Amino acid sequence: MKVSVLVLNFLPLIVFSLLARVLPSNGIGIAALVAAVLALGALLVSRPILPPKIISVLSLVLFAVIAALGLTLGRQDDARLATWGGAGVGIVLGLLILALVPVMPFTEQFAREQVPRSAWGSPTFRRVNRVLSTAWGVAIVALGVSRIVAASLERFHAVEVIFGLILPVWIIVQMLRFTKSYPERVAHGGAGGGPD
Repeated sequence: MKVSVLVLNFLPLIVFSLLARVLPSNGIGIAALVAAVLALGALLVSRPILPPKIISVLSLVLFAVIAALGLTLGRQDDARLATWGGAGVGIVLGLLILALVPVMPFTEQFAREQVPRSAWGSPTFRRVNRVLSTAWGVAIVALGVSRIVAASLERFHAVEVIFGLILPVWIIVQMLRFTKSYPERVAHGGAGGGPD
């Protein structure tokens, strides 16, 4: 699976998180709108042979809802949405990804673009994608929790930097490494995998 393609599909979440941190609280609707447009763009550039990526559809719906709320709420509610919605979006997206693991692990759609169709039904292919999707779901929930801790303790600058920036970057780097290494380990007989 190409990690770069996976990262591009997380671009709406990344952009939203960055904009939510730098825009004033009344800009949360704009941040979500930009993220929704990016998610829509990811849907439109998806290959027509394969169904739209689950992660792009989830992102589009989630950010469209936040954009609608952010652009219609009053100033005080908008500030709350910026603080808690901006931080909580990771939790919601991560939980949605986890809920879909038994049905269709979202990484499977990316893997199908590189793995021959004959391998799609193999136990190894399914296991690798269930593990990767579960790991990404947990990681995104952890990112959301980290951002909520940062928002809750923003008056303590060091804590806010650790939980709002350092920990999220570390989680993403670890997940990118895991996404790249895990399928290779399974293919070579590690991590409980082996030839089918």
